[in-house]
Amino acid sequence: MAAERSFFVYILAGKSGVLYTGITSSLARRISDHKEKKMPGFTQKYSVSRLVWFEPYGAVVSAITREKEIKSWRRSKKVALIQTKNPTWRDLSASVT
Repeated sequence: MAAERSFFVYILAGKSGVLYTGITSSLARRISDHKEKKMPGFTQKYSVSRLVWFEPYGAVVSAITREKEIKSWRRSKKVALIQTKNPTWRDLSASVT
């Protein structure tokens, strides 16, 4: 029997207000990589490292589908999603293990 894997869709926020949506199988490691600026590209360029929203998924296909859905949204809809679970936009990375 194969071990069950978890996948996460997440949104990071930067001080400038920019948002980044991503997917990972190891949320704690990925957030650490973003905070330490080990992820070249968009998040490193714009200093996007504050975890403001995430959802777990049991299947990678479901997570990818959700990530694509969120990425297609307007900013206002992403902000509303974040505010439903995290109205103060606090950094949730400490709660991720």
